Amino acid sequence: MTAKGQQEILDAVYMVIQDRRQNPSEKSYVASLYAKGLDKILGKIGEEATEVAIAGKGGQTDEVVSEVADLWFHTLVLLSYYDLPPERIYAELQRRFGTSGLEEKASR
Repeated sequence: MTAKGQQEILDAVYMVIQDRRQNPSEKSYVASLYAKGLDKILGKIGEEATEVAIAGKGGQTDEVVSEVADLWFHTLVLLSYYDLPPERIYAELQRRFGTSGLEEKASR
């Protein structure tokens, strides 16, 4: 998959999340997260981040991939909560690209 294709899948998932937010259904996991509020969404991000760390420590690459996908998904839910399209993140990463991580941190 090309970089453009990878970006397109994140954008497509985000659009589905936005749709579930705007048109909630009892059968929608995303709608259930929104109904439970921001704290639930943030809790899921914390849970998934922990699971990424555990998978990383375990060294099973398929688990790492699965858990990172879960983390990215829940992060997209958070972005949607604030009506922040993924393009904002792409732009921020682009801004930082080519800058030393140490320099970037020092500039904050």
